[in-house]
Amino acid sequence: MAIDYDKLMSLAIPEREQAYTRKDSALYALGLGVGLDPMRKADLSFVYEHEMKALPTMAVVLAHPGFWIRDLDTGIDWVKLVHGEQGLTLHKSLPPEGRVIGRTRVTEVIDKGAGRGALIYTERRLSEAATGELLATVRQVSFARADGGFGGPHRTQPAPHALPERSPDAIHDTSTSPQGALIYRLSGDLNPLHADPETALKAGFPRPILHGLATYGIAGRAIIEAMAGNEPDRLIELDARFTAPVFPGETFRTEMWRDGEIISFRTRCLERDAVAINNGRAVLRPEP
Repeated sequence: MAIDYDKLMSLAIPEREQAYTRKDSALYALGLGVGLDPMRKADLSFVYEHEMKALPTMAVVLAHPGFWIRDLDTGIDWVKLVHGEQGLTLHKSLPPEGRVIGRTRVTEVIDKGAGRGALIYTERRLSEAATGELLATVRQVSFARADGGFGGPHRTQPAPHALPERSPDAIHDTSTSPQGALIYRLSGDLNPLHADPETALKAGFPRPILHGLATYGIAGRAIIEAMAGNEPDRLIELDARFTAPVFPGETFRTEMWRDGEIISFRTRCLERDAVAINNGRAVLRPEP
């Protein structure tokens, strides 16, 4: 079955409502490696209930619509689907607990041609259930490796954000736990690729890999600490491209360049010198 462009663009993806607690906010942070050093006071506000704050990147896992590409009639070969890019815009501070509604839609489909795959662009608008107030807009690009050449309209893929050629203005290293993927999956992504060694081997990996969105959250945490004075409310936008799989227990170095309130970044695994996230771009709210 091939992709039908008009059908996919008008697809009705069921909305999702979710209640989350301070425990969920702490669990999300723990999945990113926050709190591995119990003496780091900078971590406590994200994992300790006193004066607790939510990491803003948690918005990407809240009220997620599930694996709709597989479960609905999309025409996409979901087995060969890859998470390519992730974006987030925060419209207001994400509270550490609450009830939210996520409404997801397909915003564009780019046909790269036969044998070259297709790009599926989606957007999820996350709102407070009680007031309807918009909290965040979550953007995702999925690379459907087997679905190019379906005859979609010609579209040009946006160019990636270019990183400065100078040396980084800041570097932040983050340790992770070998249990990291097992903890992070409790925030909603239960794909066995991140837990089951046999599934990982069948997919071509020597052991379960870390979630791309966990690496994304690690990068966001590094930017908040190194560039935003550890104030999560200052993060407005975070966009990144996933470029290589990584493993729980590895050390991630986020290199950052500041140009006013625009932060360019990339994140690499130090043990294997593999770039996990490239062409990253963050926007910060000006310092009070």
